[in-house]
Amino acid sequence: MYMNKPAVFLDRDGTVVEEVNYLHRPEEMRLFPGTAEALKSLKNAGYLLVIVTNQSGIGRGIYTEADMRGVHDALQAELEGLIDGFYYCPHLPCDGCSCRKPGLQMIRDAERDLGINLAESWIVGDKKIDVETGHAANMNTALVLTGYGRLHKDTLEQHPEIIADDLRQAAAEILKLTPAEIVV
Repeated sequence: MYMNKPAVFLDRDGTVVEEVNYLHRPEEMRLFPGTAEALKSLKNAGYLLVIVTNQSGIGRGIYTEADMRGVHDALQAELEGLIDGFYYCPHLPCDGCSCRKPGLQMIRDAERDLGINLAESWIVGDKKIDVETGHAANMNTALVLTGYGRLHKDTLEQHPEIIADDLRQAAAEILKLTPAEIVV
């Protein structure tokens, strides 16, 4: 178990992988260019990497949790095991659960499971809810303009520390702001 480590929480669809409506087949998954290198640089700087993703396709009956795990297994294989944890919400937006972003249950579960220091952590996503989640958890936030990012950029009520073209640029900006004592 890790203790008091910083993490970069990553939205999956539109941030790490290209947006596919209800992605549930590994063969449809496509990493954005530079994603693997960006994540390696964050990992090398001492950050844990955690996927936090709303997956309402499960609640809608479009695909199963096993289908989603197949995508996560393929993602982990393609990224050579860089991801320290996968957390997901299977519920519909109207279900009122505490795990669906911008709710904090996925963040709190990862914090407990992995010993994460949220004050030194980041969340990176392509939607307003990712920025809201980060602010609610008192984390640093980055909005990427991939996925839905360009659409959500002008609707933000809370502004992120970083707005980046993609995950590669977001990682570079995070590393510029990373205190030297974090680096392993």
